[in-house]
Amino acid sequence: MTSTQQLAQSKPASLPVAGTVTKAVIPAAGMGTRFLPATKATPKEMLPVVDKPAIQYVVEEATRAGLRDVLMVTGRNKAALEDHFDRHWELEKALEAKGDELRLARVRKSSDLGNIHYVRQGEPLGLGHAVLCAADHVGNNPFAVLLGDDLIDARDHLLEAMIAVRTAKGGSVIALMEVPLESVHLYGCASVDTDSRDDGDGSVVRVTGLVEKPDPADAPSNLAVIGRYVLDPSIFETLAKTPPGRGNEIQLTDALQVHAASSAPGGGVHGVIFRGRRYDTGDRLDYLKAVVRLAVDHRELGSDFSSWLTGFVDERNSAALDSATP
Repeated sequence: MTSTQQLAQSKPASLPVAGTVTKAVIPAAGMGTRFLPATKATPKEMLPVVDKPAIQYVVEEATRAGLRDVLMVTGRNKAALEDHFDRHWELEKALEAKGDELRLARVRKSSDLGNIHYVRQGEPLGLGHAVLCAADHVGNNPFAVLLGDDLIDARDHLLEAMIAVRTAKGGSVIALMEVPLESVHLYGCASVDTDSRDDGDGSVVRVTGLVEKPDPADAPSNLAVIGRYVLDPSIFETLAKTPPGRGNEIQLTDALQVHAASSAPGGGVHGVIFRGRRYDTGDRLDYLKAVVRLAVDHRELGSDFSSWLTGFVDERNSAALDSATP
């Protein structure tokens, strides 16, 4: 059992903090320009990862953690998201008529995951603004934010662990991952109190500061913020006052920086250092890596795909050697 799984299953040592996490927010308004022309008419969230769209992995993760009330923050040309999580009566009847129970169950699963709601962001003003668009739906309750570019393996219970930390300590909780120092400019980066590691293996830390995509020379650590958050509802008030930052966008990182330095109710930020399996679908190369990694572990396809992949790599290496031989 991984440290994240142990944390997810552990009971808080102190009395629970008021407010139960029951809702998840999934920002999905981006245009997916890195994947053009594939995303010209198809939302990037609907690009398939093996045999289901990337967005379904994220919704499944939320519902596994008990968050069946899901709000997607969308934009123009995202109707395919609503269609995917809706019932498709004609298709279901056709599969029923064929007696194809396996595919029928797969089609129905996406519409049975939870109660999915939608709100439009309207303007592309950044992740912080997208989260702010969820204020009316979330209300005065802590909530989770899951970014669609990060897929967390179903065998690793990161979100459950983060909810447990929120229950025990209050404030907001972010997911952190150790990355090579030369890669920190791709992420938000956290400075942490090294004396605050209190869960046995050091995977829970108190965050003292955050900076968005720093130069490696200026980075406070190699702890990158990955796309999972459990946020105190006071973040909405902070976001409403947060001016545009990097990229002239309202940055969630900037608002969390304020909370990390605050001792007010709802303030304080903790981090869960994740050492499990994460699949990045944020650009073309990482997307391809994610497809391969998930395919080799697929329950139905994994064995055959792994055998083919091994043979393909051997064949490529052999051809390369032959072409290099004088």
